[in-house]
Amino acid sequence: MARAWHLESRPKGMPTTDNFALKPIDLREPGKGELRIANRWLSVDPYMRGRMNDVKSYVPPFELGAPMQGGAIGEVVESNADGFAVGDMVQHMAGWRDEAVVKASDVQKLPPLDVEPQAFLGQLGMPGITGFFGLTAVAEAKEGEVVFVSAAAGAVGSTVVQIAKARGMTVIGSAGGKEKCDWVRSLGADAMIDYKSDTPLIKALMEAAPDGIDVYFDNVGGDHLDAAFACANQGARFAICGMIDKYNVGAPTELRYLPRLIGNRIRVQGFIVSDYLSRAGEFYEEAAKLLQAGKLRREETVVEGLENMPDAFLGLFSGKNRGKMLVKL
Repeated sequence: MARAWHLESRPKGMPTTDNFALKPIDLREPGKGELRIANRWLSVDPYMRGRMNDVKSYVPPFELGAPMQGGAIGEVVESNADGFAVGDMVQHMAGWRDEAVVKASDVQKLPPLDVEPQAFLGQLGMPGITGFFGLTAVAEAKEGEVVFVSAAAGAVGSTVVQIAKARGMTVIGSAGGKEKCDWVRSLGADAMIDYKSDTPLIKALMEAAPDGIDVYFDNVGGDHLDAAFACANQGARFAICGMIDKYNVGAPTELRYLPRLIGNRIRVQGFIVSDYLSRAGEFYEEAAKLLQAGKLRREETVVEGLENMPDAFLGLFSGKNRGKMLVKL
């Protein structure tokens, strides 16, 4: 029998495994225009924390006692829809479970790139599209500019680093620990800040960017955002992708350097990936060229087994992932 993770209670602060329950689910036979899919890879992403709160947002909250959703790569094992055959590998949003019956209209065949299927949950999926358009469309980053990327060892951040370097920018990244910093340097970052070191973040960024920064790609918020305000040049653009620093903490961030937004005419813009999904072809065109040239590398942190899904999710908030965090079934 198929199984799915359910949200049993809404977390207060950092979630715990007690907030989740793995339960059997009944799957009906696929109706007309539907597919039965056996999931092979599941995604966990920081935005899912927001869906655990009962608040209005850009995506509906998870329902208590109901199966959760998330990105997944699976194999079609039964098809009742034109254009899909048994054995097709597809992407969909019925994750957090091992099998699903899904409308074919909610499923996408994987793009014809010569990579492993799970790549389309990470660098060649939502995180990659997010990074590409956050950098190029939201921040409008240009050749020769200085770009600061927080959470640079994550799936989004590491992609931003490589695209920025491929486009002729100077890149400063931030990550936690020497191992992660060394890895991002190997991707091309010109300088790295270890936010776990004893050096205050603002001081470290000022030393890494003595002439200031032109673009900040924000995955963290908090002290990283304040440091970016402190070092921003006139006309700097901030692309606000995520604020993982605050997802489990209710206390406000003290932005001591926020007033610099005025005099330096800093533009701060939040965005979500769905703003740009209609333009995903632009990303895949560039990604294919970078892959062929060996300028786009990725890494994955893989957790084995559906039963370990909550542990993989919680690992995002303690920095256990390098690159994309995935669950393999």
